[in-house]
Amino acid sequence: MVLADTDPALGRLHTAACTYRIALGPRAGQKVLTLRTDSPQAWSIPSDRCVSVQGFSLHANTFCAPTDRGKLERLCRYITRPALANGRIKVRENGDVVLKLKSPYRDGTTHIVMSPLEFLQRLAALVPRPRLNLTRYFGVLAPNAKLRAQVVPKAKEEPVAGAGEEAPERGWGQRMSWARLLKRVFDIDLEHCPHCGGQLKIISAIEDPATIGKILTHLGLSARAPPRSPAHYPAFFELD
Repeated sequence: MVLADTDPALGRLHTAACTYRIALGPRAGQKVLTLRTDSPQAWSIPSDRCVSVQGFSLHANTFCAPTDRGKLERLCRYITRPALANGRIKVRENGDVVLKLKSPYRDGTTHIVMSPLEFLQRLAALVPRPRLNLTRYFGVLAPNAKLRAQVVPKAKEEPVAGAGEEAPERGWGQRMSWARLLKRVFDIDLEHCPHCGGQLKIISAIEDPATIGKILTHLGLSARAPPRSPAHYPAFFELD
């Protein structure tokens, strides 16, 4: 299904971002202002597992074994990194936003100058499409591709324990507990006391809403979630 049919506003932003044009505002349809250097820098291919064709680059030189939890975590952190770094964004005195490119374009472009509205349009174009996976595989890597079994490595068969022998240990790393995940993602430590630093353990998990309300009321806390403000449709997203 075409994105322009399901979400016209987001589809228009995507189209403008792909063509390096402005979608909304007084400069709609015009090219984004760019700043260039005197000598364009040529792109280099670091290895045989990297290729650049028609403006798209594929870097397949980074991989990790399923048992290497440290490298797998670094790879996941790289995939889930923010779209922009704060150090690459500057605001001029007139309010324009100057974005420094991570890698210069082939024509030597190193910076892009946008108004605040144009900058928000480019950020909105990075929003993933609804109800679609962020990672999709095509060609031989597609789920139903006939040649997928020839390019995807197979899992090693685990040895079977004989009579009177202990079962061999699995080579896969152990999954991280939910408490450690909360600590890593939200900086909420549920395993140690915030006062003495001692080890904590779960006594019970209360899921009954009525019981939760009584406990919160007894502690002097509100048992109701804070009200949410109604969503407003911004005027500059009008497509007329």
